[in-house]
Amino acid sequence: MAYRETEKMRQRKAEARQRIADCTYQCVAEGGFRNAKITRIAQLAGVATGTIYRHFESKEDLFAEIFRLATQREVDKVAEALATAGTTTTRLEKALRQFAQRALKGPVMAWSLIAEPVDPKVEEERLAYRKAYADLFEKAIREGIEEGCLPDQDARQSSTCLVGAIAESLVGPLSPTQVGQATADKTDNTDPLVNTLIRFCIQGLTGTRR
Repeated sequence: MAYRETEKMRQRKAEARQRIADCTYQCVAEGGFRNAKITRIAQLAGVATGTIYRHFESKEDLFAEIFRLATQREVDKVAEALATAGTTTTRLEKALRQFAQRALKGPVMAWSLIAEPVDPKVEEERLAYRKAYADLFEKAIREGIEEGCLPDQDARQSSTCLVGAIAESLVGPLSPTQVGQATADKTDNTDPLVNTLIRFCIQGLTGTRR
């Protein structure tokens, strides 16, 4: 008689898989991918290490899924900001501020998503999501050109430059050494950084000083 998996067993497997994913997310948020050890994840999830590999083919597959989950949340936040009322420049400013402020409030996870050295499979996801951000900004830039609030330009190229500028500008402030120093000094001086970043990006898009 052929083995048939019951609905209860499927649900139990799904719950275990979700628990593993949640615990991995927690480990990455606390110490980056480099410090997310399988033994620690298994301990937090209350499973044997071998159980993890019954749900994920490899550590790289597990990390790639967590990367997708974490980054999609940020992409969705940018999309929400771009979907609000207002001119294109206003919506772009809001989206850029959303991205930067969320990154600076969660520097460990943001560093992991933006710049931490990762396995090739996770790096593929990083490239895919940079494109997802660029697609959102490209659409907004095209709308701005149609509205007349942005000068005619290569919207695709401009969106790629926008993603590169915001990501690169945050690498330094998000790096583990910088975050550790800021914590030690008990400083919180992120507003000037965010404002400078937004000013640079909007000036690049509009060609005017702000």
